[in-house]
Amino acid sequence: IIAAGFIMALLVNKFVIIKVEIPSSSMENTVMTGDRLIGNRLSYVISKPKRGDIVIFKWPDDRSENYIKRIIGLPNETVTIKDGKVYINHSETPLDEPYLKEPMMPEEDMEFQVPEDCYFCLGDNRNVSEDARYWINKYVPRKDIIGKPLFRYSPKLGLVK
Repeated sequence: IIAAGFIMALLVNKFVIIKVEIPSSSMENTVMTGDRLIGNRLSYVISKPKRGDIVIFKWPDDRSENYIKRIIGLPNETVTIKDGKVYINHSETPLDEPYLKEPMMPEEDMEFQVPEDCYFCLGDNRNVSEDARYWINKYVPRKDIIGKPLFRYSPKLGLVK
C-alpha cells in the first residue's frame, strides 16, 4: 500500500502538476519574485489557451528553461504595440489589461504576426519584463505550453489569476 501511494505520488508529480518558483519581477503584481506556484499540466489537454491566461511554457530560445507569462496574442493574430498600448488585429481600441502593474512605457512601435498554433506572451510588469518582444524566437508553440498555474503555496497562499 505504501509503495502504491508512493508510485501514485510520483505519477501525479510527473503528469498532473508542475511546481515553479518565480525568479524575477516580470509578472508582478500578479505573482511576486520568490512565489512558489503549483500548476496543472492537464489544463490544455482538452481546451485551448485563451487570451489573458497565465501559462507555464518552455522558453522558445532555450527549451530547457520554463517561463511563466500571460498570453496576449492568439494563433494567426496580429499584435501591435504602439505608444505603450497593445492592439489586436489593428483594432482602434487597445487591449484592456487591468492586470498590468503600471502602464507600459512607450518604446518604438512593434508589430508581430503570430503563426498558426503559436502564442505571443508578455509579462504583467512590462517595463522590466524580458518577454516575447525581445526573444529571438518570439512565439510559444502550443506543444511547449506545459500548464496553467493554479495557486501560490509559498510564501503565502492564494489563487493565481
